[in-house]
Amino acid sequence: MATAALLSDAIAEEAILSGPEAEKILGEVAAKLRGGDIVPYLGPAIVGMTEPAIPLGPEGLAEFFGKKVALPRRARGNAWASAQYIEGYKLRPTVVLFMTEAFSAPVAPAPLQTFLAGLNLPLIVDTWYDGAMRKALADKGEWGEVQGISRAGIGEDRWFRFYDAAGGEAKAADAAGWKTLLYKPHGSVTPAKNYLISDADYVEVLTEIDIQTPIPDAVKDRRGDRGFLFIGCRFHDQMLRTYARQVSKRSAPPHYAVIEPDQELTLNEKRFFAAENIVPLAIPLARACEIIMA
Repeated sequence: MATAALLSDAIAEEAILSGPEAEKILGEVAAKLRGGDIVPYLGPAIVGMTEPAIPLGPEGLAEFFGKKVALPRRARGNAWASAQYIEGYKLRPTVVLFMTEAFSAPVAPAPLQTFLAGLNLPLIVDTWYDGAMRKALADKGEWGEVQGISRAGIGEDRWFRFYDAAGGEAKAADAAGWKTLLYKPHGSVTPAKNYLISDADYVEVLTEIDIQTPIPDAVKDRRGDRGFLFIGCRFHDQMLRTYARQVSKRSAPPHYAVIEPDQELTLNEKRFFAAENIVPLAIPLARACEIIMA
């Protein structure tokens, strides 16, 4: 009861919990995660712990685009706008080519990803474009993946595609037989180079996302009675907040977000955490992973 009251007060006051208090709560969350009652929602900082040779976060991806193309000032520093500029002037295949180049380097799973892969969790959400989480799950038996896709030029009324553990395209009905569903809402370099990245990609999604059309039913089914643990994520960009809100919609708060102790939250991040019943836990990422894997 004391913990529940503490969480309620933290949400109401937009408080950030830290120190032993935060670590204690994360330990309780970790126990629920191991039992399948919490959905891990992974940001790029998780795979970044292995120091891979890929862009990390939207800013890193925008910087990569800026090295490939001379971008106008309005697009610099913004991954979505950069991709849109490239798509407009060099066409969609160039965007796909650059994204594949950006994420083609081998990426080893981070220890937390390997740990999560061994838990047979109902649902893992991984929001970056690398294939490390798929690699971590490779020999774990009954699992599959669903990815958000760009609708540019596909000539189909589809928002996502399913893939089995071997990387072959699967049917939505197949997901019912998978113990673990990996959800890559923005797509991934593996197994089929699906990238939701340009402003145009997201405009299409955002026209429907509030009524949940772009969210796979298999994800909706598995999130319903579970909370979320956001780790390795930032929410200083509206796109990132929108996706987190819609992916976790109609689930079971409170949710939790691990943030770096020295991270200064924007006003929009604070409002987002309060509105979505997310408790921010100020714990260094490496220490948070230790607690979860203990």
